[in-house]
Formats: sequence, C-alpha cells, structure tokens
Amino acid sequence: MRPRKVRGIARDTLRFILEASRSSLPVEFAGLLQVDEEIITEVLILPGTESSRMSALVRLYMLPNMAVAGSAHSHPSGDLRPSEQDLIFFLRTGDFNIIVGPPFDEQSFACYDGGGRRRDLAILDVEFKDSGFDEDFEDDFEDEFREDRL
Repeated sequence: MRPRKVRGIARDTLRFILEASRSSLPVEFAGLLQVDEEIITEVLILPGTESSRMSALVRLYMLPNMAVAGSAHSHPSGDLRPSEQDLIFFLRTGDFNIIVGPPFDEQSFACYDGGGRRRDLAILDVEFKDSGFDEDFEDDFEDEFREDRL
C-alpha cells in the first residue's frame, strides 16, 4: 500500500541516508522508506541486504507486514540516474525512490517515482516526537542491575 500524499523528507532522515551512504563506501547503501504524517521519517534496513560496488540487493521478502513509500540507495560513482535494475526495483517499492552520491550533501540526491520519472522532494525541518524508549530502557536496566546486586 502506497501513501496517498508525501509532503517531503525530514532533514534528519535525509542526513541519515547521506551519512550511511558515505560510511558504506566503496559499496552501495540501501534501505526502504516509511512515512509518518505525510513525511518520510524512517529508513528500514532489511536483514539479508547485500551490497557491492555495483549494486545492492534488498530482500523484499524480509519486509514485515508494513507499508513502504519507496527506497533509498547510493551510487558511489556519483551518477544519480537510475539503472535498469533500479527501475525494476522502483516498481516494487513505491513512488519515492532516492538515489544519493558523492559528495553526500543535501544537493547530491535525486528522487524518482515508481516509473523512474524524476520528482521533487522537499526537505523539511521536522521535530521528532520522543518515543520515551531510551528512558524506559534505562529505567528497566537500572532496576534489573539493582536487583542483581541485592
């Protein structure tokens, strides 16, 4: 199921994609994109994803039962045009498919729809909601640690 409307991508999410891609050099980085309240905010890295200098293989059968808006992957060569394999992949992943390349800044990405046509994607400054996970985890860990010492 594809989201009906996407207003853009959160700046922090794009920065994550860019940094993950830079860190993955010389091989490609790949992930899937999720939307929350009409904004791309999440990058899913599926188990079994394989990367090389020429491609990344995302095992879509590993995707849990959840909707994705598209994909994000890098082209270490810096060529932001989709390959034939990219176009086939875009048909299966959604309408917002991002390709990034060196120098991995906010100007070095392109977005394509499911048919491989270039599309605009706004970069939005979004304040993420604190899930409280870190605090809950710390509280549980401290409680467990305290019990072990008694």
